[in-house]
Amino acid sequence: MSSNTIKIRAKLSDDVTTVKALITHPMETGARKDKDGQVIPAHFIQEVTCESGGKTLLTAYWSGGVSKNPYLSFKFAGGNKGDSLKLSWKDNKGESASEEATID
Repeated sequence: MSSNTIKIRAKLSDDVTTVKALITHPMETGARKDKDGQVIPAHFIQEVTCESGGKTLLTAYWSGGVSKNPYLSFKFAGGNKGDSLKLSWKDNKGESASEEATID
């Protein structure tokens, strides 16, 4: 996958940081067939992590049941404006990507 597969934003409001991310990925289950009747191989994100300040904020384990181009949103306390966040994913084919954002 290209290195530009994650769009991420983080905004601080009342001591709670809201992280929103859009990930570009086909998220194939392995159960669909193409127009010629051939099975489309499984290709999906298995693990998503978000870190800040050396601490893991989120670890999510996904499967083929998550839609194409998934949207992820979560909140956490303890972030500060200017802190850096890193969101990463790994899929079942060994591909991965990561992106960093600064808390606004």
